[in-house]
Amino acid sequence: MPAVPRLLGRKHALAASCLTGILLIAGCQKKQATPPPPPAVGFITIHTQPVLRTTELPGRTEAVVTAQIRPQVSGVILKRLFVEGSEVKAGQQLYQIDPAPYQAAYDSAVAILKHDEAQLSADQAQAQRYKPLAAAEAVSAQDYDNALATVQEDQANIASAKAGIETAKINLAYTKMFSPISGTIGASSVTPGALVTADQTTALATVTQLNPIYVDLNESTATWLRLKQEMDAGQLETNPDGSAKVTLTLEDSTAYNLPGKTQFAEVNVDQTTGTVLVRAIFPNPQHLLLPGMYVHAVIDEGVNKNGILVPQQAVSHNTRGDPTVLLLGHDNIVSQHIIQTGANLHNDWVVTSGLKPGDRVIVDGLLNAVPGHRVTPTDETAKFASSSASS
Repeated sequence: MPAVPRLLGRKHALAASCLTGILLIAGCQKKQATPPPPPAVGFITIHTQPVLRTTELPGRTEAVVTAQIRPQVSGVILKRLFVEGSEVKAGQQLYQIDPAPYQAAYDSAVAILKHDEAQLSADQAQAQRYKPLAAAEAVSAQDYDNALATVQEDQANIASAKAGIETAKINLAYTKMFSPISGTIGASSVTPGALVTADQTTALATVTQLNPIYVDLNESTATWLRLKQEMDAGQLETNPDGSAKVTLTLEDSTAYNLPGKTQFAEVNVDQTTGTVLVRAIFPNPQHLLLPGMYVHAVIDEGVNKNGILVPQQAVSHNTRGDPTVLLLGHDNIVSQHIIQTGANLHNDWVVTSGLKPGDRVIVDGLLNAVPGHRVTPTDETAKFASSSASS
């Protein structure tokens, strides 16, 4: 009989153990049935603000004024009167062509004029003598008419001689070659003793004005049209004269420390490239910019008074390459939206379309935000505003 209580005790223990297992299983099932909380994300609320509109364009420098020195008379170069690479002034003599033949031509023209003037005096005197004789019919009227015609011919010869003198004087003056502009003169293609010819295609030297200097930029017609529309709508603020500030980065990636400004835009579109020529002008007192240099320009086109910025980290791209952002909608449900971006400004993108004030854009926890699902948001607008201001 004593074995019965021991057996009953084992049964009660087994039953208690089974009951405990059932309770544990039930507890586990209850925990698994509880859904996890929505993932946490950070967002910013979109608002408008003044945004400096910039456009980055490649360009090349172009001299404002260039003068190629070519001879206008033929002859032998006697002297070169400048140092290659130096600064020359407008009106400074650069070359001397042998003037001897042109001096002789000038002297000959002067002699011809004196001869014609002497002939005119003699023929006028004869005409004066014929006048009363013709009236008295002592000489024929034909002889008097011939005397008058001779005087007129002498006058025409004198006019021609004077023109010859002027031509000879001009040619003699051309033997001295002057610089038409002030600037830097390059290498000379001839030396003293060289024979040059009038209007030859090869320039003897080139004078280039380097201060100021042009920078020619090519802007797409799409950008040009967008800017014109925004300016007409009063969305962009420019300088009173309509120009915009331009800054340069040189080929070695260093910044050019003197700002320039836009001067004009071409009125025709290049049909091969679909671009409009925009010309900027820069001061160049140290001659650091030389014609033909490749530069990178940033045009400050104005201030968009209602600009929208979004942090770069919030922007991704879909399979078609369109920029997208994740927005928080009603009940904190995530949705994906396609936007259009312009230039980057520090750590932000300038948004040209796709967002409006009041939109909530997810900036943190992007990997946890799935379109169509609910999230737990945290407002980080103030944090991103302060970081953007410090940058």
